[in-house]
Parts: sequence; C-alpha cells; structure tokens
Amino acid sequence: MRTQRQVVDYSLRKRAVLRDLLANRIGTYDVCDASPYLKNAARFHGEPTDERCPICRSENLIHVHYIYGDELKQSAGQARSRAELSLLAMTLCEFQVFVVEVCPGCDWNHLVEQFLLGRDGLAGGTEDGSEQGAVSGSAAPTGSTPRRRREAQR
Repeated sequence: MRTQRQVVDYSLRKRAVLRDLLANRIGTYDVCDASPYLKNAARFHGEPTDERCPICRSENLIHVHYIYGDELKQSAGQARSRAELSLLAMTLCEFQVFVVEVCPGCDWNHLVEQFLLGRDGLAGGTEDGSEQGAVSGSAAPTGSTPRRRREAQR
C-alpha cells in the first residue's frame, strides 16, 4: 500500500519464541492459544499465505489485519481485509494496522507487523496533514502564516 509508513516488523520476536519452544523453555500450549474470536476473524477476514505453520507444518498461515485509530470510532479493533484497508487509507487521515498470523490447525498465532495507513502519508498534502490548499488550489491570504506542527517550528 502506498501510504504505509512506520512499519514495525516482529520477525525477530517470532524467531525468539520459536527458539524457546524448540529448547523446551516454553510449551506448545503457551504459543498455540488463538482465541475463538481470532480464529473466526481469520476464517472470515483473513488472507491465506503460502507460508507453512512453524509448529504443525501441516497448514498454511492466515494473516488477519486489525485496525485501530481515533477516527474509526466504533470500528476500532475490527478485522478488515486488505481491500478494505486500501479504501480506508484514502478516506481517513491516519489509523494503525496490526497484522497477526494464525494457523487454523494448531491455533498458533503471532503478531507479524504493525504500520500506519491514511491520507497523512500522501505526498502533496500540507505539513499539518490537511489537503485543503492542495485540493482547492487557493493560496493563503497575504499576511497569514500557514499552520505548522509545533515540532516543525522548533
């Protein structure tokens, strides 16, 4: 997605959990504990991958995208498909996405990555995130200064 930014990858944490599992420091019941809500979200909103489950190695993993943000209001915390994320990214200023991988066979689940989406990431918008000047093409009246974030003024 073109507005995806501030990506955090959790692959090192996944490797550490798998290493602890293989060293018998943790049990399979500690890592294969997907809730019924997560399994339903994977079934109805998830996207199948080509990656095999690292625990059972019998089924492919499914990625579930959860969204959070102030603008989402009641929709915060819901699972969405990748197509819906693209649509939301064009309509909302900013929201956070958490990607969780789930195995439908053994209930393995792990946070894969998180990132921000939204219009604030589009080039061409003003520094405060609004696009009113870029869209309407009108310049600010003389004598007024454009609004800027406090970080930019320091």
